[in-house]
Amino acid sequence: MTANHSNSLFEGVDRWAVLLYLIIVIAGWLSITAASYDETAVNLYSFSHFYMKQIVWIGVAMVVALVVLLLDVRYYHMWAYPAYIGGVFLLIAALLFGREVNGAKAWFEFGSFRVQPVEFAKIATALAIARVMSEYSFSISRVGDLLRIGWIICLPLFIIILQNDTGSGIVLGSFLFVFYREGLNKWLCIPILLIAALFIASFLLSPMTLLLLVLVICTISEIMTSGEVRSRLIFLASIFLAAVLLALLMALIAPGVLDLYESLLCVSLLAGVGALVYALRVRIAATTLTLLLFFGAMIFLPTTDYLFDSVLQPHQQKRILSFLGIVSDPSGADFNVNQAKIAIGSGGLFGKGFLQGTQIKYGFVPERHTDFIFCTVGEEWGFLGTSFILAMLCLLILRLMRMGERQEEPFGRIYCYCVASILLFHVLVNIGMTVGLMPVMGIPLPFMSYGGSSLIAFTILLFIAIRLDASTRQFSVNKF
Repeated sequence: MTANHSNSLFEGVDRWAVLLYLIIVIAGWLSITAASYDETAVNLYSFSHFYMKQIVWIGVAMVVALVVLLLDVRYYHMWAYPAYIGGVFLLIAALLFGREVNGAKAWFEFGSFRVQPVEFAKIATALAIARVMSEYSFSISRVGDLLRIGWIICLPLFIIILQNDTGSGIVLGSFLFVFYREGLNKWLCIPILLIAALFIASFLLSPMTLLLLVLVICTISEIMTSGEVRSRLIFLASIFLAAVLLALLMALIAPGVLDLYESLLCVSLLAGVGALVYALRVRIAATTLTLLLFFGAMIFLPTTDYLFDSVLQPHQQKRILSFLGIVSDPSGADFNVNQAKIAIGSGGLFGKGFLQGTQIKYGFVPERHTDFIFCTVGEEWGFLGTSFILAMLCLLILRLMRMGERQEEPFGRIYCYCVASILLFHVLVNIGMTVGLMPVMGIPLPFMSYGGSSLIAFTILLFIAIRLDASTRQFSVNKF
C-alpha cells in the first residue's frame, strides 16, 4: 500500500461524499423523531426516546469517522485478515451466547444497549475480499482463487444463517457485483442467478414447466456463447425435439410406469450426458458450461422443497409465499407491508408535514423507526421527499463507484466497490420490501434506520473508503 502523510486531516477527502452522508444522517434522525415522538410524554428530552438515543449514536459515529480518517491507510490493508477472523469469532460468540431478538440470536446486550456483530462482520468481509483480490498473484479466472473468495463469503454466511438472520446473510451475495467488475466471466454469474430464479419459480410453476424452462434457458445460453449461431441452434434444437418425441413415445408405451414429466426428465438427462461427453471430447468450452448449468439445475430443483421446509423459518416461509401471492395473510405476514403502503400512499405529493403523519403517529406501521423508516419519509415528506432521499442515496453510491475508479491500487478499488454493493443491496431490499416489491427481510436502510450498530458500522464502512480515496488523491497531487 502507498502511504502519504499530510498535515491536513481533510486534504484529499471527498467533500461531496461527506456532505451526502451528513444529509442522509440528518434526514434519518428527523424521520426517527417523527416515528417515535410522543406529545404526551412528560420529558421530551429523556434518553428513553429513540430520537434522543440516536443523537448519541450520531455523535459516536462522528467521532469514529474522524478516527477512521486519522488512521494510516496501511492499517486497513495490514489488519484486513485479523479483522475478518475477529468478525467471524464475534458471529460465533453471538450464536452461542447472544441475545435472541425477533427470532434471530445475533445480538450482544449490554444493559440497555444492544450490538449486532453482523454489521461489523460486513466491514471485515469487505476488507478481506479486497486484500485477497489485490494480491499480485490473484486471478479472477483461476478456480482456486475463486474458491478462496468463495470461502471468505460462505463462512460468515453460514454462521449468520445459523443465527436465523438470513436477511443480513444475503447481503454478502451483493459482492457478486464486485467480482463482475473485477473481470469475472459473465457466464459464471449465471448459476447464481439461475439458482435464485429456479427457487422462486419452483413455487409458481409445475415440474414439467420448470424442466422445459431450464431446457429453453440452456439452449439460449448456448446460442449466445457461440459465434456459429446457425449450426449450434440446429444441433441443440434437434436434441431438444428428439428428447421431447422420445419422452412422448415412452409415456405412450408405458403409461403406468412413467408419466410425461418423468419420461422427458430421463431422456433430457441421457441426452445431456451424451452432449457433455461430445463437448468434452472436442473441447467446446461454452457447450460444456451450458451443460454443467443444466445438470446443476436438475440437481438443485429437487432440493428446493427441502431448503424451503428445513432451512427457512416459518415466518420467512410466510413472507415468501405472501410476496409471491400464493397465500394471503392480511393480519399476519401481509400486515406490515399493507400498512407501509397505506402510510406512503397517504403522503401524496408533498406529504402531511413534519410530525403530522397519522399512520406513523398512531402506531399503525410496525417497526416504523427501524426497518420501515421509509414509511415515515413517505407519509410526512410525500413523493418529493422520498425522491430526494432516493437521489441522495443513489448519488452516494455513484460517488463510491467513482472513488473506486480513480484508485491507483486494486485494494482501494475493490473495497470501494464492496461498499457500493452493500449499500445498493440494502437500499434496494429495504425500500423494495416497504413498497411490496421485495419480500420482507428485516435489514436497515443505511444511515437512516434507528440503531447504533448499523449507523456506526455503515459509517466505518463508508469512511474507510473515503480515507483510501483521500490517500490516492493526496499522492496524485504531491506527485506533481
